[in-house]
Amino acid sequence: MRLLEVSLALLILILLFPVGALIALLIKLTSPGPVFYRPWRVGKNEVPFRQIKFRTMVAEAEAMGPSVTGKNDPRITRIGRFLRRTKIDELPQLINVLKGEMSLVGPRPEAPQYVKHYTEQQKKLLQVRPGVTSPASIAYRHEEQYLGSERWEEFYISQLLPSKLELELQFLSERNFRKDIGVLFKTGRALFTRPPEPTVAGSAPSERIPQT
Repeated sequence: MRLLEVSLALLILILLFPVGALIALLIKLTSPGPVFYRPWRVGKNEVPFRQIKFRTMVAEAEAMGPSVTGKNDPRITRIGRFLRRTKIDELPQLINVLKGEMSLVGPRPEAPQYVKHYTEQQKKLLQVRPGVTSPASIAYRHEEQYLGSERWEEFYISQLLPSKLELELQFLSERNFRKDIGVLFKTGRALFTRPPEPTVAGSAPSERIPQT
């Protein structure tokens, strides 16, 4: 599986290099700061690493608010909103896959300040390599839409994060090669479908990913 995902990640990076170059140029032209955003994340066996994404927020955004992004967050740039909506900002994480820090499919990596809230059961997710995509990342692919209140970080820690980790644990307990391939196909399909709208601001989505 490792050889397959490295080959696939490299192929995608090569094919989409022109798109990546254009996005990098647009970021530089529309807002001051670096092209890439490289936050610390907790990887396999709790080893920290730098996740690589296209920058979608103003420079030094973490000094202006929480690491998690809320609905209508003023720190998000104009081009950043497009990148987040289309998930193109995630493309550079394929470099993390090549470096062995991430897999194509696996539990989404979290920031250290949120991992400290994990229960012992939830820490089982830290025994495997984190992924670019997962059942939880599909279900909550526009999670900022559910973080509409001023206390969105508190809601994320108490409600949204446990719900996401529950999905990740369920998938991990049943995981096999066929299910990983199924998640990749569902990720591709999700990029072209509209997620369910929250019924009220600050509510978690009822959507769950069918088993593959």
